[in-house]
Amino acid sequence: MNRHPKGHKGYQVVPYPALRRATTATLRSFQRKPMIHALIEVDVTMAREVLREYKARTGESFSFTAFIIACVGKAVDEYKSVQAYRWGKSRLVVFDDVDVAIVVERDMAGEKYPLLYVIRATNRKNVQEIHREIRALQAQDPAKSVLGFTSIPFLPGVLFTRILYRILRTFPWLHKRAVGTIGVTSVGMFGKGQGIGWGIPVAASSLAITLGGLAPKPAVIDGRIAIRDHLCMTLSFDHRITDGAPAARFTRRLGELIERGYGLADMTGESALAVGQGVSQF
Repeated sequence: MNRHPKGHKGYQVVPYPALRRATTATLRSFQRKPMIHALIEVDVTMAREVLREYKARTGESFSFTAFIIACVGKAVDEYKSVQAYRWGKSRLVVFDDVDVAIVVERDMAGEKYPLLYVIRATNRKNVQEIHREIRALQAQDPAKSVLGFTSIPFLPGVLFTRILYRILRTFPWLHKRAVGTIGVTSVGMFGKGQGIGWGIPVAASSLAITLGGLAPKPAVIDGRIAIRDHLCMTLSFDHRITDGAPAARFTRRLGELIERGYGLADMTGESALAVGQGVSQF
């Protein structure tokens, strides 16, 4: 602990965490990327009703994030260009698989660390498979060797971090292996109970999706005002890869899938539309 400079009191000096130093180096690698952002609200009333019914019937809490990732995988599978990566100055690499990176905060040695996990080929998995993978991930001991985890905080030094991310930007296949093709992050605590809350990320991928606040809000359904659950979402596109029109089409499709409860019918044995009686605004 450093002593207070003469005449100045009421504070303390602590070490700058190694995790934040590594994060700073990482952000510098991506902060100049020209991104365009779509801030939208999506009606998730139907999906939440299906998930509540599933919990009442089975006693198990189903992962809402798994449902969102399944929708993302389906939408990107239809618009694969949004996850393309530049290879040199004149080529793009468009991957077949939609690999979604999520961040899981885990306790390690008495401290919380964000661990990056990539769910592979989400476009070829149903929502139940993604749910089981996330639940298995949450049950694993991060102190042990875990296939699929990438522990960015333990990179040895800021210089090494910068060099690593420069290599990843140069070779799309390595980038896909390390951090997937798409990032999905949840910052919903910022807008919890407020009905607002969007996050604007510094994105490592060509497409980053940020889940914000979730709250009930009035909406017009079949000519009547009803209270519906709305999720704030930010879709961030690399403008070097995707223009406004393709981004808008992808955004519309993703909104449709979420509002119609894509993939949830198999959980109830009946149409998800019959459960929620929702009408998509997209």
